[in-house]
Amino acid sequence: MSHRFILEPYKGVAFRHTCPECDHNRCFSRYIDTENVITFPEYVGRCDREQKCGYHFTPKDYFEQHPDRKERLQEQTSVAPRSYTPPPPTSYMGEILVKRSMSHYSENKLFQFLSSQLGESESLRLMKQYQVGTANHWKGSTVFWQTDAKGRVRTGKIMLYDPATGRRIKEPHNHITWVHSIMYKEGFNLKQCFFGEHLLPTDNTRPVAIVESEKSALIANSYLPQYLWIASGGKNGCFREENLSVLKGRNIVLFPDLGATDDWSAKIPVMERMGITVKLFDYLEKNATLEQRKNGFDIADFLLEIKQPQAILQSMIAKNPALKLLIKELGLVLIEKPTQPIPKIKRKRPKL
Repeated sequence: MSHRFILEPYKGVAFRHTCPECDHNRCFSRYIDTENVITFPEYVGRCDREQKCGYHFTPKDYFEQHPDRKERLQEQTSVAPRSYTPPPPTSYMGEILVKRSMSHYSENKLFQFLSSQLGESESLRLMKQYQVGTANHWKGSTVFWQTDAKGRVRTGKIMLYDPATGRRIKEPHNHITWVHSIMYKEGFNLKQCFFGEHLLPTDNTRPVAIVESEKSALIANSYLPQYLWIASGGKNGCFREENLSVLKGRNIVLFPDLGATDDWSAKIPVMERMGITVKLFDYLEKNATLEQRKNGFDIADFLLEIKQPQAILQSMIAKNPALKLLIKELGLVLIEKPTQPIPKIKRKRPKL
């Protein structure tokens, strides 16, 4: 019955609810019955704020508290056996939409932040390589296209960033949505893939590094090119066997965010059974400061701290000696990157 009860499909923040645990608005997904037999109470669901709240009340928890309803459900199922219905085919998007978005980077808030940290030419290279575009759903927002290993576009995740800090804008609401929910509201069968998956067939030699966020994959790609960086898109994203199949025979290194190390460690046995060689980089979890844990740091945040000018870096190391050990652990060379002017690109504005 595990596939029968699922979280409500994402159709935009307006369809999310208030979490019963942290009372945060538009962050709670409720469980539904795909066969429309049972309706769960409003508290059966999961909070999207996984690290700051972590509330998750599953259908299994509900049935354990109400065994009489589980028995009743089993009786109904035995009386009316289900007929097998093949799953609908995966939906894809046209490449033209992606190409139209690959412009107007000077207006892109994430590009502005990356340029301040990496230089503009390097930031432009990363945006092109990973197929990251500009959307005008929110002015200056970024669209991360999910393109699979066969070059087919599954969807695009749209997010808005603060150009000064590189953090996502979450007030007055969480600025995140999906291209398929905007343009293909009905009949779109989404099956996500890793962000950056389209790069896997181009390089069979480098180990593959997996991070949670798309932004982190871009930053880590610039500083640690000995890995091929891809992103899961969330703590629990893209770790099903159908997603992991593209990694068979590869050497993988997992770089979980702070607070997610145990969850990602639990995924290793499944990956190993599939013929994937996996290592877990848990250095950050073992050496992070309380402030870094509070802010949910990931590998990109540490890299950006390390890559500060020498005087600032030495001051940071004095406060947090673990940074010096991390530099040695990853074999980093401290090089300050020059800033270059933003290229003027005049193209048709994408309508996303």
